[in-house]
Amino acid sequence: MPRLALLQSATFSSKEEAFDHHEKLIREAAAGGAQIVATQELFLTPYFCTVEDTERFDLADKLPGPVTDRLGKLAAELGIVLISSLFEHRGPGLYHNTAAIHDADGSLLGLYRKSHIPQDPGFEEKFYFTPGDTGWPVWDTRFGKIGVLICWDQWYPEAARLMALGGAELLIYPTAIGWLPAEKEELGAAQHCAWETVQRGHAVANGCYLAAINRSGTHDGTEFWGRSFVANPYGELVAKASTENEEILYHDVDYKKVEDFRRIWPFFRDRRIDAYGDLTKRWRA
Repeated sequence: MPRLALLQSATFSSKEEAFDHHEKLIREAAAGGAQIVATQELFLTPYFCTVEDTERFDLADKLPGPVTDRLGKLAAELGIVLISSLFEHRGPGLYHNTAAIHDADGSLLGLYRKSHIPQDPGFEEKFYFTPGDTGWPVWDTRFGKIGVLICWDQWYPEAARLMALGGAELLIYPTAIGWLPAEKEELGAAQHCAWETVQRGHAVANGCYLAAINRSGTHDGTEFWGRSFVANPYGELVAKASTENEEILYHDVDYKKVEDFRRIWPFFRDRRIDAYGDLTKRWRA
């Protein structure tokens, strides 16, 4: 049973400070027995999408590049699968919200580019990110078959299903989500309930583990709600972090439970794949 570690942390004043701090967290997680380590969304930067500002594109990195080189060396040294969420400068004027997946030998297995891009007050992501074109890859790592999706992807059962159909036993979602002050009193509890519940449903519907890593603390008016968690194939919360604090959240993933669950509730067997063609339409009315 590989040990999973989710790195719930805050916002730092520079990329250098953020990287150095997260390297300490990664090393601490590995010392705590973790074999799969995952960062929160855009761990090297603030959540900069609160406003539209062209200068913030300067925060992006070329991938692969020096950032993934450093992460790969860490993964190889510690013998861990390392999943990191980054701001990618792919080409002139072309940027993605991207996760890098390193195997335990330090090799870069590939990149996943966030597919669903939100646009809300305080979350101006369509200004910064081009929708991903990587499809729905599943990474056959030393410590299991892992699907990686990013934040807004969390709301789409189609994405989770496609990862599971590709063999994923564990879905990992780096995230940066929180409350806006004007909404918290009226909608805060409901918003968090929806976010957690829909993901627990993905775990159940696909008979797999699901892990969401969120940011903590307040930045640019957004109060990130932390509460990173791991759900098992029954949707039970088997690990959950605090709201305010930096935290390394551990859980030992028992992949046998994935197979056992799928034998008892064979949702994949009973899917009506002949009847779902309209899912490729924007609207059926």
